[in-house]
Amino acid sequence: MSLSENLTINYVVLCFMQKNINIQNKKARFQYEILDKYTAGIVLTGTEIKSIRSGKASIAESFCEFNEKGELFVVNMTIEEYLYGTYYNHKPKATRKLLLNKKELKKLNKEVQNTGLTIIPLRLFINEKGYAKLVIALAKGKKLYDKRETIKDRDNKRNLDRIKKIYK
Repeated sequence: MSLSENLTINYVVLCFMQKNINIQNKKARFQYEILDKYTAGIVLTGTEIKSIRSGKASIAESFCEFNEKGELFVVNMTIEEYLYGTYYNHKPKATRKLLLNKKELKKLNKEVQNTGLTIIPLRLFINEKGYAKLVIALAKGKKLYDKRETIKDRDNKRNLDRIKKIYK
């Protein structure tokens, strides 16, 4: 293999692997009122982390739930199959275990059971050590009138900014 072919292959691989991964759940802030945030690690296989590093993941329709042992899992998180994976490839919509401290898990479990709150993922990122982390939030679902109020506030802010820009 010549030097130019080797450089081309390395360039293509680097294009697939992004440096800053920041996958967000944009609908979550509109549909839920965020009460408390936590950063959790995720248990992943090799092909899952490679897909996340290439930006092929979605947390748009996902949520978190506890099992009978008190462990927290993220459900409906989509990580596309790795392009170069063989028969060791993962399932795209598998449930994945989240890693938190015992105190945090007990507190979240108590809040979910007693007050009926929901745990939703807000952001998926890779930290400086190369580990995938998930920012989860304890949230309360918004009513329809709250969503309308959010839209109205957003439109008013946009119009005010537009007016300020004209008169500068």
